[in-house]
Amino acid sequence: MARRQRRPPGGLAVRIVDLRATPIAVGDPPLRSAFGLHAPFALRTIVEVETDEGVTGIGETYGGEAPLRALERARPAVVGRDPWQLTPLRVELERRDGHRPAGFAWESRALAGPALFSAIEVACLDAIGKATRRPVVDLLGGRVRDRVPFAAYLFFKHARDDGWGEVMTADALVAEARTMRKWYGFRSLKLKGGVLEPDREAEAILALREAFGPDVPLRLDPNAAWSIATGLRIAGRLRGALEYLEDPTPGIDGMSEVARGAPMPLATNMCVTQFDHLAPAVAKKAVGVVLTDHHMWGGMRATVELGRICRTFGLGVSMHSNSHLGISLAAMVHVAAAVPELTYACDTHYPWQTDEVIKGGKLRFEDGSIAVPDGAGLGVELDRDALERLHEQYKRCGLTLRDDVTEMRKVEPDWRPHVGDW
Repeated sequence: MARRQRRPPGGLAVRIVDLRATPIAVGDPPLRSAFGLHAPFALRTIVEVETDEGVTGIGETYGGEAPLRALERARPAVVGRDPWQLTPLRVELERRDGHRPAGFAWESRALAGPALFSAIEVACLDAIGKATRRPVVDLLGGRVRDRVPFAAYLFFKHARDDGWGEVMTADALVAEARTMRKWYGFRSLKLKGGVLEPDREAEAILALREAFGPDVPLRLDPNAAWSIATGLRIAGRLRGALEYLEDPTPGIDGMSEVARGAPMPLATNMCVTQFDHLAPAVAKKAVGVVLTDHHMWGGMRATVELGRICRTFGLGVSMHSNSHLGISLAAMVHVAAAVPELTYACDTHYPWQTDEVIKGGKLRFEDGSIAVPDGAGLGVELDRDALERLHEQYKRCGLTLRDDVTEMRKVEPDWRPHVGDW
């Protein structure tokens, strides 16, 4: 194959000459949520954008067949484009499909316009940063913090010989939290709920409060498993114990009813997930905290914009997480460092992942935070040997779509998810 001609970096009229997407599978523990059970592997896609200057930018997004198809369909719109001209690309991709589909794990089923654009935008910003020798945070307007705080993400989980064991009781959950704090220094704790009966999860929160005292902020996320009545009752029971209660019940209308009687702010990553949702949520006073996520909100620059909108309406800001590796985490840190309105520690699944796709191993937490990576672009480099290994693992694992319900029914055949009815 003929070699592509390259120009010295830094010139005008840069062009993208290739867009590559590599599916990978990474080991995942048997974590529980309202949607079921995590499979043994989490699926991710590594995105690469190569320019005619010989610079390659990298990104990471949701995994499985649907994201791969979406990225392949987007290729003609990307190749030949100047990576600096991101807004016209966003408009084109979102015009094709800018609507966020309903339902769980929609990203792996559809990768609608905003999520598709985000995957490409991150890689383009990484390439621009490398070419200009500037960190991505500078391309977002500059940093307002040098370190980004994260919360320990606590899960109920099934037994596995993984150092964590089974966690299905309040005592086991407190032990899990102690380990997380010891290893990573997290100063706040989040519990993924919607797994046990609501009162048992309230008791788990109270056990955490008793174990760690009032100076460790707590949050609970039942993933909209509860009814409005249950949300109101449990919110009242946890008065003074939570910094916020996340998505106790489905929908903006339901959240609005719970918010009227809850003694703490309600947060969401389910009923407000795109810009069109903000107006009705604000009008109905449904939420007090929005969990940003550059993967789904339309990219890193859109996340900075979201922070400004939240400030306008007096909403708090945190950050959502899904199973992810170091490229996504680096992007999360860069964008969080550029959002002045970040009022709560960010979520992250990262401690639960043992695989990695960047050189030098996993990014390090210190005192529950991560420093903005040094270096140009995202400040992380793709480990191609690891990429090949995880790609082969994807081909062997037999998964092409995240499906926590099916995984859970392998353990409990009659299990069903609770959606607003617990």
